Amino acid sequence: MGQNIIIFLLCIGFIFVFGRILVLPIKKIMKLIANSFLGGILIFVINCISGAFGNFYIGINIWTSLIVGILGVPGAVMLIFIKIFIVKG
Repeated sequence: MGQNIIIFLLCIGFIFVFGRILVLPIKKIMKLIANSFLGGILIFVINCISGAFGNFYIGINIWTSLIVGILGVPGAVMLIFIKIFIVKG
């Protein structure tokens, strides 16, 4: 659990550094960080709640962080739907 949080924070840092290299405006970088943070919290809460009722779990890794960072909360919802309807496990 702690390792997932560290990986998630490193992914946010990677997005920030990568954005600076490409000279994106700070507003866009902050939006990516905010989306990543909110989506990561949403996935974490879903994992905590669903852990009490079953074995539903969405990993927090570089791919899920990037999806949530770019799409925000709708990206987190998309990951939940993918897990439920496509992966089924």
